[in-house]
Amino acid sequence: MKKTIISFLLILLPALAGLRAAAAEYKHEIYVNPDGSGDYTTITDALEGIRAYMEYQVTVHIANGTYKEKIIIPSWLKNVSFIGESADSTIITFNHHANIDKMGTFRTYTVRVDATDVLFKNLTIENNAPQLGQAVALHTEGDKIRFVNCRFLGNQDTIFTGGKNCRLYFADCYIEGTTDFIFGPATAYFKNCDILSKRDSYITAASTPEDVKFGYIFDSCRLRALPEVKKVYLGRPWRPFAHTVFINCDMDSHIRPEGWHNWNNAANESTARYGEYGSRGAGAATDKRVGWARNISESEAADCLDLEKVFSVTTGWNPAE
Repeated sequence: MKKTIISFLLILLPALAGLRAAAAEYKHEIYVNPDGSGDYTTITDALEGIRAYMEYQVTVHIANGTYKEKIIIPSWLKNVSFIGESADSTIITFNHHANIDKMGTFRTYTVRVDATDVLFKNLTIENNAPQLGQAVALHTEGDKIRFVNCRFLGNQDTIFTGGKNCRLYFADCYIEGTTDFIFGPATAYFKNCDILSKRDSYITAASTPEDVKFGYIFDSCRLRALPEVKKVYLGRPWRPFAHTVFINCDMDSHIRPEGWHNWNNAANESTARYGEYGSRGAGAATDKRVGWARNISESEAADCLDLEKVFSVTTGWNPAE
């Protein structure tokens, strides 16, 4: 019996030691630097150093540099923060567009986020494909994702906000594009963001499901355009019940007086949920807006600015806390 126990222990102890060694490999702080001075030289490789389904917080520190990578943050990761050294100089970039080998819109992403409880801060996500079709920079499918002081560079379809009842929060970000460059079904809140139109076209194309109260909320954002851009719509409904509101936003003269477009389908006018409150600037002539959009009331605006209400679609979440 003793020999059996000893033999078992001789087999078990090395295995336990191996488990301890594997656990020690997972760090709470990970450093990425293309010069080789960090733990990894690419963000893709750094993802392999994060334990799946962990409950603790992991921070990935990303040094300044240009990272030409097509990245998927997988669904089995959560509680991860990706912190760039600086928004202007920590750049993740790729160049796929929809007309490459019939790729289609949803495979063109530079960064796709399927994970939950993720923070991105102080970095740039770019799709620098030529203007030959849809080219997504950021594609999200996960829930409770925050972007703080980030830049999103692209042309058509810069940001796709995927996933019914998924919740996204953008604070102090810069977003640029040409056509429908913020689009999708998720609930997304944009706080104090700078939004630049690069072509006469449309800013948003929400596809909010009928039974979801909040789609896109723009709070205290600045709407600007390149000098040659003169005629831009606030949005058009990608799906009939699109919900988009602009509250206390500054709008330059490139915003068309009618404000909104029905995507050449009059039926959308009875279902789309579009509105403004407190618009300012040369493009804020709400008295000339289309009749099927609304000047929302003060109380409605207050509901839209209540993060706990906006993000209480499944469980409570206040990203500003």
